[in-house]
Amino acid sequence: MTSATTATTPARWGWALTGSGHFFTESLALIRLLSPVDLFVSRAAAEVVRMYKTKLDLPAGTRVYRDTTASAAPVGMFYHGVYHTLVVAPATSNTVAKCVLGISDTLATNVFAQAGKCRVPAIVFACDSAPEMQTEAPEGMVKVYPRRIDLENTRRLADFEATRVVLSLEELAAAIAERERALAAHG
Repeated sequence: MTSATTATTPARWGWALTGSGHFFTESLALIRLLSPVDLFVSRAAAEVVRMYKTKLDLPAGTRVYRDTTASAAPVGMFYHGVYHTLVVAPATSNTVAKCVLGISDTLATNVFAQAGKCRVPAIVFACDSAPEMQTEAPEGMVKVYPRRIDLENTRRLADFEATRVVLSLEELAAAIAERERALAAHG
């Protein structure tokens, strides 16, 4: 636990949605199991919600922050110990690349950067995790072939401190459950 979380465990999950359809609806289903949670919706994620005609149907008490300010004002809550964990899921190759390079010019990349600076553990579900994959597009399943640079960035992000990169929906659910157990143990 970090110095900000040693005296009292922050009460909220932070969850950043990016503009990927890869397990998008399944990620929303996992969000619905968490409480309390703040949802950070990038501009691209807002487009995906419309494309997939997905309803957010979030738990009571969920706060939703949209990517509407140049400075990503909501990230200031990371400085005040509001979050015990950040989940970025699903994370596009664009988001992963920006995180690896330290670029924080979207709400999702900015909250990731601030989580790291504030020593808030992050779980990132990287979309591009294998040389050949099936992914969901608005019209149905399609085959994609992530580029070598995308796969390399996913590997590089896994080396970041306090960052756990997961490569499947099952790994994401397991990482969240593990984090819940760790939080409960520190009660």
